[in-house]
Amino acid sequence: MKYFLTHTVFLLAILTSTAQDKVNWLSFEEAISLNKENPKPILIDVYTDWCGWCKKMDRDTYSNKTIVKTINDNFYAVKLDGEEKQDILFNGQTFKFQENGRKGYHQLAAALLNGKLSYPATVFMNKKEELIQNIPGYHQKEKFEVILAFFMNENYRTYKWQDFQNNFKSNF
Repeated sequence: MKYFLTHTVFLLAILTSTAQDKVNWLSFEEAISLNKENPKPILIDVYTDWCGWCKKMDRDTYSNKTIVKTINDNFYAVKLDGEEKQDILFNGQTFKFQENGRKGYHQLAAALLNGKLSYPATVFMNKKEELIQNIPGYHQKEKFEVILAFFMNENYRTYKWQDFQNNFKSNF
């Protein structure tokens, strides 16, 4: 029995310590629903399956422990496929997959990216589910840490980006 308890406690400790090893990705609808109960900013990673830079950002940036903890503690995180086939209902509007040439795009991704479909892209929405800004491209963990800090406590309201970036103290 003592052996069982020791191993159970050890296993729970391991599971608890790895709970922050990955970003808690949600669907767009899940994030909006959770935001109604407990408002937080929303981070949306807009990607595609064929995008090499998207995979690199997943591997190098979104897997970093500091980035994972910052996102999980301060945002609802959404993975949105820019070529998603499922309809998404948001603010009374149904966003659909739009055929375009050989592939196509999802109307919500196009709306969030202001029609500039470039992957990866990170979109930030405030607690009121209003678009703050979209930031195109791959970002290394050091730069992404600054970007997250700029948006997580509404620092964008009181600081200019350049001033915030120049005075930021990294956790790396």
